[in-house]
Parts: sequence; structure tokens; C-alpha cells
Amino acid sequence: MLTVDSDPGSVGVDANRLARIDTHLASYVDDGRLAGWQVLVTRRGQTVHSSVGGSRDLEAGLPVEPDTIWRIYSMTKPITAVVAMSLFEQGRFLLNDELATYLPEFADMRVLVGGNAEQPKTVPATEPIRVWHLLSHTAGLTYAFTRSSVLDDMYRLAGADPITDTTADLETLCSRWASLPLLFEPGTAWNYSVATDVLGRLIEVLTGQTLAEAFSERVLDPLGMTETGWSVGEQDRRRLAALYVPNPETGKALRYDAMGDMALTSPAMLSGGGGLVSTAADYARFSQMLVRGGELDGVRVLGPRTLGLMTRNHLPGGAFLSSVGRGMFSESAFDGVGFGLGFGVTVDPVAAKVPTSPGEFTWGGYASTAFWVDPLEQVTAHFYTQLVPSSTYPIRTELRALVMASLVD
Repeated sequence: MLTVDSDPGSVGVDANRLARIDTHLASYVDDGRLAGWQVLVTRRGQTVHSSVGGSRDLEAGLPVEPDTIWRIYSMTKPITAVVAMSLFEQGRFLLNDELATYLPEFADMRVLVGGNAEQPKTVPATEPIRVWHLLSHTAGLTYAFTRSSVLDDMYRLAGADPITDTTADLETLCSRWASLPLLFEPGTAWNYSVATDVLGRLIEVLTGQTLAEAFSERVLDPLGMTETGWSVGEQDRRRLAALYVPNPETGKALRYDAMGDMALTSPAMLSGGGGLVSTAADYARFSQMLVRGGELDGVRVLGPRTLGLMTRNHLPGGAFLSSVGRGMFSESAFDGVGFGLGFGVTVDPVAAKVPTSPGEFTWGGYASTAFWVDPLEQVTAHFYTQLVPSSTYPIRTELRALVMASLVD
């Protein structure tokens, strides 16, 4: 998948226009904002652009190479969603099922209506958390690290932040999250959250497997994703890109081993929301399965109608993220973008101000990685770097414009 087919023009892509991608991204490396990057673009099943630039490890002088390993963080979420929906296809749950049916600790939830982290004011929730709320981030849960609400503070005080409490397993953290109030009534708004981690716990309960075992059985092994996992082994550590943050004084990439080194050991909590490391070639197999309607190389992971349901807008009233989203986390305002079951979904390209197709679906990771699938144009695109947070630069929006400008038929 990383080898560029001989003639991108045969699938309606202008190679000269694609070359603009490398020029643009090189400018980020030249002025020190990024250490390095990798891009992969496919159309109609052919790889039309595959390139790397800069360093995977500035300090060691190691370049980005085609087999560089990246922390994909929240690009784990779509895989978790696919694993869950493969269980849905087997009748193991219904999307409207109450979460407490399977995870009783989430019964009798309360909603935060005021106060502060030490003295919150709450009321009983009138609507239970349902499974589809987890998949669509409409459950009312949150993330401690976003620091955008009183509830975020409560998560930190309760030891319900897996970034700072690295000893708690998924079952323990779910119990802690369930003991805290919700940010809003389930199904009424959208908030980026630990919902996909709770979904991971649901997968464990339904299958009797660890999340790693369920991932392997239902997605990783069937698709031949041999380099995607929960940590990097000793033999592959030199291939792992270093993690960086922007220097607050210069804006240049500053090494961040305190967080980056977490990828070197097996985690106590298998995070369905952000636990995986992967390579461009591996994740391209996942995205090819998606653009092909759930099948790759004769192996069907999902039915096309299930995938079609996942990539429609499930936000309340068909709203956009810009109007119902709480504590937005990215460089994009998300006008014209809804959310499905595991993916952001472009509903209105005009409102989104991006030259893409209605129905394009996407997601990214905390270290500024991203991928998207345009089923109408039969395009997939992938971007990898290791800079946190993802809201630092509008690279992903820029890249979308560059890729779509290369389509000439």
C-alpha cells in the first residue's frame, strides 16, 4: 500500500498537484514546527501518493521512514467502533440498549447543573446512557485533560484520568467514571470524552475477552494489521517516532518523553479511546476496508449497511458539532460536520468550507495525526506526525484542501 502506482492519472489524480503536499509540509519542518511527517493518499484502491519528511527523532538524527511507528491516540476510536459494531451485527446488543444492562455501575446517573468540583450540584438524569450515546459521544461523559468544565476537574480529583493514574485498569476506571455526574442529559449534546473507553469495557463484557483479544480477533488479524498494538516492543523501539510539544517561547518542536515513553510499556488500561500505536501501511488497510464498504481482500469485517449507518450524522436533531459540541478540542470549528458512530461526518461541505463530499468521514489523534475517507470520490488520506496537542496547527485542514485539489476528473 505504500508503493505509489505508476500512473496516478489513471485514477484521475494529478501527480504534480500532489507534489504540493510535500512542499507544504516541508515548510513545517524547515522552520522547526514539526519534527517530521508521513502522508499516504489512495484513490480507487490505488496508492497515488506516499511520502515522508523530516525526522522521527530529532535528537538522534533519525529520519522518518515508511515503516515508522506512530502513536495514533484517538485514531484508535474508529477501530473500537468497528469492533463494537461487529458485535451489533451478531445481535449481541442493540444501539438503544441501556448501558446499565451490561455495566450496572452506570445505572441511576446524575447530571451536573452547578457548583464546583468540591461541591457540585447535581440532579437525577431523566434519560439513561444508551449504547449509541457511547459511539456518538453524546453520553455526557468527559475527558479530564481537556480542562473545559467543572466535570473535568472532578475527574482529576477522583483519580479518573488514565493519563495521570497509569495503574488503574479499564474496569476500575469505568467504576470511577460511573460514580461521577454527567455533563448533560444523554443524547442532548456532544462532548469528546472517555465514552469510547467505556465502549471498550462493554466489548470486554460482551465477549469475555480483553480488549486486545477482541481487537485482534475482529479487526487486526483479519485485516493483517500486524504492526498495530498497545505498545512498542524492544525490537521496534528505534522505529517509534519521538513525541513533541510546541515550545511556548519559540514555537519549535520540543521533545515530550514524559508522555511519549508511555508507548514503550504495556498499559494497565487498554484504552479503546486512544491506546494504539500503528504504521501508515497498517492503518491504510483499515481505511481501505472502510472505503470498500467493510471488506478487504475477500475478508468482510462489517456489512455495508452497518457502515452506512455508522457514517451518518447521529447528533440530536441532525445538528452540527459547532452548535451542540461542548469544549471543542481541535483547530476546526466543525461547521457543517456531524458525528456518526465512531467518526466525524461531513454533512455540508459549504458550511465546513472544505472541498470534499457530503458523507466523507474522518477522525484524528491527539498527536496531530488524521485520516479521512471520501466514499463518493473513493479517496482515503492519512497524515502522521507526533505533535501534541492536535489543535496546534491547521495542518489537517490544509492537507484536505491539498489532496482534494489533486483530483482532476
